[in-house]
Amino acid sequence: MNKVAVLIGSDTDRSTMEAADKYYEHFGIDCEILTMSAHRNPVEVHDFCTKAPSNGYKILVGAAGMAAHLAGAIKANSILPVIGVPLDGGILTGLDSVLATMQMPKGVPVATMSVGKSGAINAAILCAEIFALHDEEIREKLYDFKKNGAKL
Repeated sequence: MNKVAVLIGSDTDRSTMEAADKYYEHFGIDCEILTMSAHRNPVEVHDFCTKAPSNGYKILVGAAGMAAHLAGAIKANSILPVIGVPLDGGILTGLDSVLATMQMPKGVPVATMSVGKSGAINAAILCAEIFALHDEEIREKLYDFKKNGAKL
Protein backbone atom coordinates (compact mmCIF):
# COMPACT_ATOMS: atom_id res chain seq x y z
CA MET A 1 0.00 0.00 0.00
CA ASN A 2 1.19 3.53 -0.84
CA LYS A 3 0.73 5.26 2.48
CA VAL A 4 1.93 8.74 3.51
CA ALA A 5 1.74 10.56 6.82
CA VAL A 6 1.63 14.35 6.76
CA LEU A 7 2.61 15.78 10.11
CA ILE A 8 1.64 19.37 10.78
CA GLY A 9 2.89 21.48 13.65
CA SER A 10 -0.49 23.06 14.36
CA ASP A 11 -4.11 22.59 13.36
CA THR A 12 -3.95 26.03 11.73
CA ASP A 13 -1.70 24.39 9.08
CA ARG A 14 -4.35 21.83 8.11
CA SER A 15 -6.10 23.85 5.38
CA THR A 16 -2.79 24.54 3.63
CA MET A 17 -1.88 20.87 3.52
CA GLU A 18 -5.40 19.78 2.55
CA ALA A 19 -4.86 21.66 -0.73
CA ALA A 20 -2.97 18.53 -1.83
CA ASP A 21 -5.75 16.06 -0.95
CA LYS A 22 -7.06 15.78 -4.51
CA TYR A 23 -3.53 14.98 -5.74
CA TYR A 24 -3.07 12.16 -3.25
CA GLU A 25 -6.52 10.87 -4.24
CA HIS A 26 -5.79 11.16 -7.97
CA PHE A 27 -2.60 9.13 -7.68
CA GLY A 28 -4.19 6.55 -5.36
CA ILE A 29 -2.07 7.41 -2.33
CA ASP A 30 -3.44 6.87 1.16
CA CYS A 31 -2.66 10.05 3.09
CA GLU A 32 -3.27 10.87 6.73
CA ILE A 33 -2.75 14.32 8.29
CA LEU A 34 -1.69 14.30 11.93
CA THR A 35 -1.03 17.23 14.24
CA MET A 36 2.10 17.02 16.37
CA SER A 37 4.67 19.67 17.06
CA ALA A 38 8.43 19.17 17.19
CA HIS A 39 8.47 21.64 20.08
CA ARG A 40 5.24 20.88 21.95
CA ASN A 41 5.06 17.10 21.42
CA PRO A 42 8.64 15.87 20.82
CA VAL A 43 8.04 12.47 22.45
CA GLU A 44 4.91 11.92 20.36
CA VAL A 45 6.83 12.85 17.17
CA HIS A 46 9.61 10.43 18.13
CA ASP A 47 7.20 7.59 18.90
CA PHE A 48 5.19 8.08 15.72
CA CYS A 49 8.25 8.28 13.47
CA THR A 50 10.02 5.26 14.91
CA LYS A 51 6.86 3.17 14.48
CA ALA A 52 5.86 4.59 11.07
CA PRO A 53 7.40 1.81 8.93
CA SER A 54 5.74 -0.94 10.96
CA ASN A 55 2.46 0.97 10.67
CA GLY A 56 2.67 0.86 6.87
CA TYR A 57 3.88 4.38 6.13
CA LYS A 58 6.35 4.68 3.26
CA ILE A 59 6.94 8.46 3.15
CA LEU A 60 6.65 11.15 5.82
CA VAL A 61 5.86 14.79 5.11
CA GLY A 62 6.54 17.47 7.71
CA ALA A 63 4.88 20.87 7.37
CA ALA A 64 5.62 23.71 9.75
CA GLY A 65 6.14 27.44 9.82
CA MET A 66 8.54 29.84 11.47
CA ALA A 67 11.30 27.76 13.13
CA ALA A 68 10.05 24.79 11.07
CA HIS A 69 11.92 22.07 12.93
CA LEU A 70 9.27 19.42 12.33
CA ALA A 71 10.70 17.89 9.14
CA GLY A 72 14.13 17.65 10.75
CA ALA A 73 12.70 16.09 13.90
CA ILE A 74 10.85 13.56 11.74
CA LYS A 75 14.02 12.70 9.83
CA ALA A 76 16.03 12.39 13.03
CA ASN A 77 13.68 9.57 14.05
CA SER A 78 13.10 7.74 10.78
CA ILE A 79 14.84 6.09 7.86
CA LEU A 80 11.84 6.77 5.60
CA PRO A 81 12.03 9.48 2.94
CA VAL A 82 11.03 12.83 4.45
CA ILE A 83 9.61 15.76 2.52
CA GLY A 84 9.50 19.16 4.19
CA VAL A 85 6.90 21.79 3.38
CA PRO A 86 7.77 25.20 4.79
CA LEU A 87 4.73 27.23 5.77
CA ASP A 88 4.08 30.94 5.84
CA GLY A 89 4.34 32.72 9.15
CA GLY A 90 6.68 34.78 11.22
CA ILE A 91 8.33 38.03 10.33
CA LEU A 92 10.07 36.63 7.24
CA THR A 93 6.83 35.43 5.56
CA GLY A 94 8.00 31.85 5.07
CA LEU A 95 11.67 32.45 4.25
CA ASP A 96 12.60 31.49 7.81
CA SER A 97 10.69 28.22 7.32
CA VAL A 98 12.44 27.49 4.03
CA LEU A 99 15.86 27.97 5.57
CA ALA A 100 15.04 25.90 8.66
CA THR A 101 13.67 23.06 6.52
CA MET A 102 16.43 22.92 3.92
CA GLN A 103 19.48 23.52 6.13
CA MET A 104 19.79 19.96 7.34
CA PRO A 105 23.14 18.55 8.41
CA LYS A 106 24.99 16.00 6.32
CA GLY A 107 23.43 12.56 6.72
CA VAL A 108 19.95 13.88 7.60
CA PRO A 109 18.29 14.56 4.21
CA VAL A 110 14.96 16.34 3.91
CA ALA A 111 13.57 17.13 0.44
CA THR A 112 12.33 20.70 0.71
CA MET A 113 9.37 22.03 -1.26
CA SER A 114 8.22 25.60 -1.83
CA VAL A 115 6.26 27.54 0.78
CA GLY A 116 2.57 26.93 1.36
CA LYS A 117 -0.08 25.30 -0.85
CA SER A 118 2.24 24.95 -3.86
CA GLY A 119 4.70 23.12 -1.64
CA ALA A 120 1.94 20.89 -0.26
CA ILE A 121 0.87 19.96 -3.80
CA ASN A 122 4.47 19.41 -4.93
CA ALA A 123 5.01 17.13 -1.93
CA ALA A 124 2.06 15.00 -3.06
CA ILE A 125 3.44 14.84 -6.59
CA LEU A 126 6.90 13.91 -5.31
CA CYS A 127 5.31 11.13 -3.26
CA ALA A 128 3.63 9.87 -6.44
CA GLU A 129 6.97 9.97 -8.28
CA ILE A 130 8.65 7.97 -5.52
CA PHE A 131 5.88 5.38 -5.50
CA ALA A 132 5.92 5.25 -9.31
CA LEU A 133 9.37 3.65 -9.15
CA HIS A 134 7.57 0.42 -8.20
CA ASP A 135 3.94 1.09 -9.15
CA GLU A 136 3.00 0.99 -12.83
CA GLU A 137 -0.49 2.45 -12.25
CA ILE A 138 0.90 5.57 -10.57
CA ARG A 139 3.58 5.83 -13.26
CA GLU A 140 0.89 5.90 -15.98
CA LYS A 141 -1.06 8.53 -14.05
CA LEU A 142 2.10 10.64 -13.84
CA TYR A 143 2.63 10.40 -17.62
CA ASP A 144 -0.95 11.58 -18.15
CA PHE A 145 -0.49 14.32 -15.54
CA LYS A 146 2.60 15.63 -17.37
CA LYS A 147 0.83 15.44 -20.76
CA ASN A 148 -1.96 17.54 -19.23
CA GLY A 149 0.45 20.33 -18.34
CA ALA A 150 0.98 19.11 -14.75
CA LYS A 151 -2.69 19.75 -13.99
CA LEU A 152 -5.45 17.48 -12.77
